[in-house]
Parts: sequence; C-alpha cells; structure tokens
Amino acid sequence: MGGGLCALLLSFCATVAQSGSLTATHVDTDRILAVFDVPEGAGWCVLWHHSVQGFEVADCYENRDGRMVLVRSHQPDFAAGLGHIPGRGAQTSDGHGGYWIEGIDEPVRGNAYILRPGAGFVDHRIRMGGTEVSLSALAPRARVRIALTGN
Repeated sequence: MGGGLCALLLSFCATVAQSGSLTATHVDTDRILAVFDVPEGAGWCVLWHHSVQGFEVADCYENRDGRMVLVRSHQPDFAAGLGHIPGRGAQTSDGHGGYWIEGIDEPVRGNAYILRPGAGFVDHRIRMGGTEVSLSALAPRARVRIALTGN
C-alpha cells in the first residue's frame, strides 16, 4: 500500500509541476477576461479576421517547460501585414490556397504580451481545444495582457 500511495503522490506532483495557466487580463482594470489550464506541451491559438481581407489568421503557441512559445502561424493569403520572414520557421502550403509557417519556435519574452483586440468583425479570440473566448467582445480596443503563469 505504501508503494502505491508514493506512486500516486509522485504522479500528482508531476502533474502539478507541469501545469500552467493562460490568463487574459484587461490591463487598465485588472479584470480577468479568460483563464485556461495549460499543461506542459498543450497549445492554444490567438485568432482574428484580417482587417482588410476578412479571412481568419491564427498564431499558435505552446507551453514548453513553463515558457510561452510561438510555434506556428496560419495565414490564408499574403495580405497586408502578413507573410513569411525567411529564417523564422518554414512556409508550407495548407492545401487550400493559404500557408502555415511551421517551426517558428520563438519564446515570448516574459511569457506575456499586450494585445489590443479589434472591434467588430476582426474578433480577436483565444481558442484552446473546444473552448473559444472572444477578447473583442469582452474588451474591444482595450489593452489586454495575455500571460502564461504558474509553472
């Protein structure tokens, strides 16, 4: 019985040590807009609609050893402000006329950044698994801090 309890405790400690939280906070009011449990190796995407072309763009991140890392980006077109920067990941076709930039593997400085969600159809969102939260609906044009914490 002692060995089973010890194994259970080790498993619990490993799970706790690998767990983090992704939090979106309104900078001016400190109001928490969204919180996601992000275990080690789990990922999420920040999505929005391009302000000129209207198609959806996605920047996807992972929790890697407690660090927020930009892993890849999906861009359906070479519209204004988009495009692959040589030496920063590899561009591959998405099979539908757009492209993925894979293998960016860029840690986000300080595990956080400020986003100013666009209003209306731009609709900045965070998606993790089957859950999606619209930052544009909760804090349009406000400064929102997106941070990975707790590791």
